[in-house]
Amino acid sequence: MSALADRADLMELFGRYADIPDRREFNGLPGRVFTDPLTLDFSSVTGIAPMTTPLRDYVEILRGAFAPFAATHHVITGHVVDLDGDRATVHAHVRAEHWLSDELAAGGPNRWLVVGFYDNEAVRTPDGWRLTRVRLTATHQENSHLAGVAAGTGHAT
Repeated sequence: MSALADRADLMELFGRYADIPDRREFNGLPGRVFTDPLTLDFSSVTGIAPMTTPLRDYVEILRGAFAPFAATHHVITGHVVDLDGDRATVHAHVRAEHWLSDELAAGGPNRWLVVGFYDNEAVRTPDGWRLTRVRLTATHQENSHLAGVAAGTGHAT
C-alpha cells in the first residue's frame, strides 16, 4: 500500500473509534478498531494507571462507562501520522462531549466536556490497521465531576 492510502486508512480508523460510543456500536465495531489485547492510558482523566486488557473486557468497560449518557459526540481532528512499515503513531486533537439524561443530571449540569490529544499507536494486521495503544491527554475539562457517573459511582468523584 502507499503511504497516502495508509494515512487515509488510519484517519478512517479514528472515525470508527469515535463511532463506538457515539453510535453505541459495542458489538462488531471494536474488533474493526482495536487489537486484542490492547493498551489503554486514560490516566489524565481517570487517574487509573495505563493497563493492557483483552478486547472483550474493554468492550464491557466501554458499554458500562457510556450507559449513563443520553448522547456523546467525539470530534477527532488534526491527525499527524508517522508511518514505520507496519506500525504507525497518530497524534490527533479531540473534543469529547458527554450528555447525561435529564433524570441523571437532576437539575444540575448535564454535559461533561473533555478536550485534549490522542497519541495512539496502530499496527497493520491482515484485516487492516488496528489501534494497539490508546493514550488520551486531557488538557481541559468542564464538569469533570460527571465522570463519577460514567465510572459507575453515581455521584461526583
